[in-house]
Amino acid sequence: MNSQHTVEQLKSLKLTGMAKRYEAELSLPVHELQDPHALVGIITQAEVEYRDHSRTQKFLKSSKLRYHALPEDILCNPERGVTREQVLRLSGGMFIEKGENVLITGATGCGKSFLACALGRSSCLLGYRTQYFGMNKFLEALAQARLDGTYLKWIRAISANKLLILDDFGLKALNNDARIAVLDILEDRYGNGATIITSQLPVDTWYAFIDEPTLADAIMDRLSASAHRIALTGKSLRNKKNH
Repeated sequence: MNSQHTVEQLKSLKLTGMAKRYEAELSLPVHELQDPHALVGIITQAEVEYRDHSRTQKFLKSSKLRYHALPEDILCNPERGVTREQVLRLSGGMFIEKGENVLITGATGCGKSFLACALGRSSCLLGYRTQYFGMNKFLEALAQARLDGTYLKWIRAISANKLLILDDFGLKALNNDARIAVLDILEDRYGNGATIITSQLPVDTWYAFIDEPTLADAIMDRLSASAHRIALTGKSLRNKKNH
């Protein structure tokens, strides 16, 4: 049997992980070669690992996370308002599976976006499709979708993500299109996906910020039901980094 031909066949079938591992096995000395049954198991496992890695890299790239953040990089202590247990529990992804939201509040520079991106990265590593939006970019994308008639397609694409991150909610006033878009997204995602929202505004002021009673009721009902709330405190971490 022509082993190189087998390698080429595996590649043509897009079994890249198998092909690479099979090539590696062929390069071993004869006395180190695996028996056929073990070899099949080894190259099959290699394909599974290759596809998992490829999917993770794809999800990380498409998520457009603002920071390359890891859960272990989060500064946790009583003064910060977040515990290591909270971070570990959330980074385990169960809140995504349950369709629960995470609402992170605190002053500018306290690490809200970094924490959200760390949880987003964990989500990608767990195999969940994730998308990050700064609110300014979100509002720009919404305006463009309304303009070119792709609004429904845009909403569906966002809703297809198991985790959605909306960063810096409350920095810019919402017009009626934005309120309706947020409600449409939360409605589509309710029970099917999780949303992380970061804001400088305390959660109990969001209703007034949305500034339209009927839509505010609906949005807050979907956001706050079974939500995990983290109120970060302490001095600005940006100042800390500068010094």
